[in-house]
Amino acid sequence: MKIQYIKKNIPVFIGLCTVFLIYSCANVGTPNGGPYDEDPPKFISSTPTPNQVNYKGKKVEILFDELIQLDKPSENVIVTPPQLQMPVVRAAGKKVTVELKDTLKDNTTYTVDFTNSIADNNEKNVFENFTFAFSTGDVIDSLEVSGYLLNAENLEPMQGITIGLHNNLEDTAFTKEPFIRTSRTNEKGKFVIRNIAPGTYRIFALNDVNRDYKFDQAGEDIAFCDSLIIPTFEFTSRQDTLWKDTLTIDTIKTVHYTRFMPDDIELRLFKEDFKRQYILRPERQQENMFTLRFNAELDTMPHPIPLNFTPAQDDWYFPQWAEEDKAVNYWLTDPEVWQQDTLKIEVTYPKSDSLNVLQPQTDTLTAAIRRMPEPKKKKKNDEPEPIVFLGMTIDASGSMDISDTVSILFSEPVLDVNKEWFSLSQKVDTVWIPAEFEFFPDSTNSLGYFINRKWNYGEEFRLEVDSAAIFSIYGKWNDPKSQTFKIKNEDEYGHFYLNINGLPTDSTVAFVELLNSSDVPLRKGWVEKGGVLFMNLKPDKYYVRLVIDENENFKWDTGNYAEKRQPEKVIYCPSMFNIMKNWEVEESWDINAATFTKQKPLDITKNKPKEVTKQKRDHRNEGRQTKSRSSGSSGTGMPF
Repeated sequence: MKIQYIKKNIPVFIGLCTVFLIYSCANVGTPNGGPYDEDPPKFISSTPTPNQVNYKGKKVEILFDELIQLDKPSENVIVTPPQLQMPVVRAAGKKVTVELKDTLKDNTTYTVDFTNSIADNNEKNVFENFTFAFSTGDVIDSLEVSGYLLNAENLEPMQGITIGLHNNLEDTAFTKEPFIRTSRTNEKGKFVIRNIAPGTYRIFALNDVNRDYKFDQAGEDIAFCDSLIIPTFEFTSRQDTLWKDTLTIDTIKTVHYTRFMPDDIELRLFKEDFKRQYILRPERQQENMFTLRFNAELDTMPHPIPLNFTPAQDDWYFPQWAEEDKAVNYWLTDPEVWQQDTLKIEVTYPKSDSLNVLQPQTDTLTAAIRRMPEPKKKKKNDEPEPIVFLGMTIDASGSMDISDTVSILFSEPVLDVNKEWFSLSQKVDTVWIPAEFEFFPDSTNSLGYFINRKWNYGEEFRLEVDSAAIFSIYGKWNDPKSQTFKIKNEDEYGHFYLNINGLPTDSTVAFVELLNSSDVPLRKGWVEKGGVLFMNLKPDKYYVRLVIDENENFKWDTGNYAEKRQPEKVIYCPSMFNIMKNWEVEESWDINAATFTKQKPLDITKNKPKEVTKQKRDHRNEGRQTKSRSSGSSGTGMPF
């Protein structure tokens, strides 16, 4: 009976097994490919072979052990000696090809520096600092020099700047001849020039705008070293520690290597104090004023000549310097002129020619305004027109810092401005008594003025202006103003004294700048008797830099190559100083304690090096097969 039952149900059992197998297959996902590949591509072979001599070809082919890709080869692959015609660099499959377009020089070592541009095609593991060399002569030059390039003014790492060598030691080589060996700085400002022949050299940095490998453009950033460079080497060793884990040392190995020197070259990048003079596009943001801007400071104010309009009077405009004499605002005093949407004028101004000599230049310019339709206003026939007062803003907050000045800003030019228009009173007990003050114009804004005096902690003042005391060139007058403000108390500030150690000589002139967290100077003071004092600081975090002020003008000055003058030296303090209310802080700083690249705190460094982030790994499931049901279908495409 049982046998007959089994025979009868064999087809059912076979069907159930088939369904089970299909269901099982449907739930098995594809393997995840095994462990992650964390190794960069490996060099297999090349034509020519590495460091081959007497090679006359112009093509280099390099084979790797896996598919690779190139990241921005035109920017990241450096061929030296520098090529005036751009080499063709491309990747295909596992191979990189470099085709040189320039004629090869005899008895010369050529270097192809791929920097960090080569990576595998899948996990993007980078083959770091890979270089390839060959020689057209009997010898491969093998010396190296290295160092760092930072911005001279703020010690920011400068990336992508050309570093070059000259064996012609004349000063004119930098301006007349291309470099004989080059490299470029990485994101940390570091550079390495490889495959150098024995000899004596000068080293330079150049932001090579026109890519001719010489300093022939006045606007190019440069750096130069005062001393000669003589490449050399020594055989030495270092101790490398291998760890079992984060706490346990496995072994300490002695590694022998060749040290190439100098390896500590310091270059400070600067742009010479030069600006080519030219005019920018005119602006007309309001109907009664247009602005002419220039890229550099002017010493002569241009006078516009009307072309498409005829003013009713000769003094149809009122000029005012603006933006530290890099712009001129022309206030239109003739209503028939400013009511025109488009003004065409002729202007003669100084402009730099091809030899960088200022020559008179006459241009025809257009100052246009886009008018918006005025909203319709409903008013009664007997309703008078509202009075439009002269705009006047007084920046004196209720609680003012002891080092502040009171600023006054008008909306348009005013006539015969003087301090008698303003009344400043101090509150003594309950009585307001007149107070003396200074009144002077804002040098950066022709519509602005300042009121100042030596404030004392906790004092209270009142600033008043009578109605119709001030008139603009358009006949508008001011509304009355009365504003009260109080100077903060002493316990709201902190005081900071910094001892400075390590100046070259006792007679060295230097000043210290106090910086905020954005690397912006807030205060500065002379170094006197070995230190500098900053009083009345707002509670905050501060940073410090020192400037060796060679010409004693209380500002940082750039360098000049023709005069062999380096930019004034800037030194950053690696520490941050936290100043709190009612605190007196005294600290000491040895300006020579930190190395060139370790001075500037990372917190205020803008050109931070990028962190290399490895692909996240799933260690538990590496190499295993995993179920995948999120897509709603199996690997075979059958529903389940």
